[in-house]
Amino acid sequence: MKLKGRNKVSPDFSMSSMTDIVFLLLIFFMLTANSPNALDLLLPKAKGKSTNTQNVSVSIDKNLQYYVNNERINGEYIEIELKKALEGQDKPTIILRAEESVAIKEAVNVMAIANRNNYKVILAVRPN
Repeated sequence: MKLKGRNKVSPDFSMSSMTDIVFLLLIFFMLTANSPNALDLLLPKAKGKSTNTQNVSVSIDKNLQYYVNNERINGEYIEIELKKALEGQDKPTIILRAEESVAIKEAVNVMAIANRNNYKVILAVRPN
């Protein structure tokens, strides 16, 4: 009578599955890390293409707080801050990020400043 089993347990350990898990965790944490554009704004939806040219970012949140390149400023001094930030640029461009609930007159105010100073304005939106 044969009592010996046919299947042998291998004591070898494979590191490939462990490295796969560590690699996936690394990607996850890199994607969820805070980015420099970390203002929590709910942008309006629209169709269009995105651009990578950005000189200055102007953000307006639902509490009507203004940010120039993520630095909070008083709304009265936005033109002065924009002139400082865009000084010496060949093609000065402003990325306008106005939250969906912000009144259009606030965004138009920034556009009027850009028009007075010959700045190009790009309105940031969420993809549709």
